[in-house]
Amino acid sequence: MASVDSTSATFNSAGTVAQATALARVRVSARWFYWIAGLSLINSAVVIFGGNFHFVVGLGVTSVVDALAKQAGNAGVVLDLIINGCVAGLFILFGSFASKAQKWAFLVGMALYALDGFLLLTARDILSVAFHAYALYCLYRGLAAADATGQA
Repeated sequence: MASVDSTSATFNSAGTVAQATALARVRVSARWFYWIAGLSLINSAVVIFGGNFHFVVGLGVTSVVDALAKQAGNAGVVLDLIINGCVAGLFILFGSFASKAQKWAFLVGMALYALDGFLLLTARDILSVAFHAYALYCLYRGLAAADATGQA
């Protein structure tokens, strides 16, 4: 009888460890959404203040908004902050839900990020496209681990 109880406890312990590992992987992957949002905002700030570099993990759509805002002058800067703030907020929202193993957040966020990668491909920004592909792979790992967390 004691051996049955210890075997059952071992299986429960192994299942708990597997769930905890999967949840940790989900949370690590979900942080990519926060990085995408934050670095996109930094890219926009660099453009607004006249800088000449960008982070490859940032969004291409915010770069388009930055370029249009730069042409519009002072009013464009305000619109740039509003539009890019909303886009970044959306990715922060994806990160928040994805960290709770919500698969829809991974799927929608990854789809939008893939579309953004295609936008960068049309601009021939190959380094950013390659990094988008890597980030999508990292996000996919979190999506795949979401099933093993035991959460809905």
